[in-house]
Amino acid sequence: MPNDVFQFMKLSRNPGDKVEAAVRKIEFKEIYTPLHPVDAVDQAGRCLSCGNPYCEWECPVHNYIPNWLKLVKEGRLFEAAEMSHQTNSLPEICGRVCPQDRLCEGACTLEQGNFGAVTIGSIEKYITDEAYKAGWRPDMSKVVWTDKKVAVIGAGPAGLACADVLVRNGVRPVVFDRYEEIGGLLTFGIPEFKLEKSVVARRREIMEGMGVEFRLNTEIGRDISMDTLLADYDAVFMGMGAYKYMKGGFEGESLSGVMEALPFLINNVRQSMGTLGPDEAAVTMAGKRVVVLGGGDTAMDCNRTAIRQGAKRVICAYRRDEANMPGSKREVGNAREEGVEFQWNRQPLAIAKAEDGSLLLTLAETRLGAPDAKGRRNAEVVAGSEETIACDHVIIAFGFQAEAAPWFDSANILSDERGRTIAPEHAAFKHQTSNPKVFAGGDMVRGADLVVRAVFEGRQAAEGMLGYLKVW
Repeated sequence: MPNDVFQFMKLSRNPGDKVEAAVRKIEFKEIYTPLHPVDAVDQAGRCLSCGNPYCEWECPVHNYIPNWLKLVKEGRLFEAAEMSHQTNSLPEICGRVCPQDRLCEGACTLEQGNFGAVTIGSIEKYITDEAYKAGWRPDMSKVVWTDKKVAVIGAGPAGLACADVLVRNGVRPVVFDRYEEIGGLLTFGIPEFKLEKSVVARRREIMEGMGVEFRLNTEIGRDISMDTLLADYDAVFMGMGAYKYMKGGFEGESLSGVMEALPFLINNVRQSMGTLGPDEAAVTMAGKRVVVLGGGDTAMDCNRTAIRQGAKRVICAYRRDEANMPGSKREVGNAREEGVEFQWNRQPLAIAKAEDGSLLLTLAETRLGAPDAKGRRNAEVVAGSEETIACDHVIIAFGFQAEAAPWFDSANILSDERGRTIAPEHAAFKHQTSNPKVFAGGDMVRGADLVVRAVFEGRQAAEGMLGYLKVW
């Protein structure tokens, strides 16, 4: 029996070193150091090459995980990079921001056997990072260019994934975005301690080298009309995301000092990038008492950003218990290490102004009741359990919803009662909307969700467009 059969027993799980909390909580840098090539090979060697790879099935894009782990183990880095891009247009980004503990690594056979999962995410980002440094670029030499061109609205994960598949099949995509840089929430919503912006800038360089054109600071409906796109392009893909924030519906949400999560995060990123507008003031939590409401990854991003801005105290209040949080357990753990205080089973009831101008947040204790339609237990307020917290800022991070654009009606694009664009996966052509020339995918179709699922739907929609354009 080969010596490496029991590699998983000889070596423990190694996701890469993590910068100590005392250091990382004062800087906006990724907290996980890259794997050393020897460690990447060792971790890849722990894979059992399962005959029925559960990791691959749990991955929303169905990455060929055991296959590229084998290539890494054998030192065939460029081949691993090519293979990882066969299923994922943004592997180095998903390797950083995916909740692997709930997806591929959570399904790893080693994890189920209490040996510790193969560090799939760390290896995924290692492959592209190291291959790029060694000179790898996507091989476009066999692409047969057509005369077709497609407008892509939104340079977020869905739009980038769609453009990637289109250009690899000889269709020239032009990507429009209202922001000054590509990435959507990858750039402006996810803090640099999870995803440094140089990684997104490198992806832009890769895609422009492939033949993708970006037209930034351009908003559809303001700078160019949808009618113009429909007239000038053979098809249009919409990947505009979900940016409408969900309100709590309690008194005091509009008071000064109460902030929405996304504007707070965008402001912080623009401070780092030096792109704040002339009328946009820098927001800082330095010396402030901050309460973040919510239990998802966006709430964790707000918690950890406030810590890095120098907040005096950061409390995260969530209406369910820790076991029922929707966010990544890894992110909760990181936030706790960095000094965030968690108050579980707490429901906000109201926010009021104190005499000194600070805020008074009233919370009530909750208990978990019967499951809702999705199987999650409802949080029920315990009568008489109210308490008040004095703070300077409340950041609301209850999630985001999709929203139909004002020009949807004139473009004959239908959305459902929750504002999500109707673009079925099993339409005549994948993700085709009610306007046969328009396709859509990502958060604006399914509601706010994971980056990797937006990537998958962008790729699927591109396949639908290739069929519609008779390229395939």
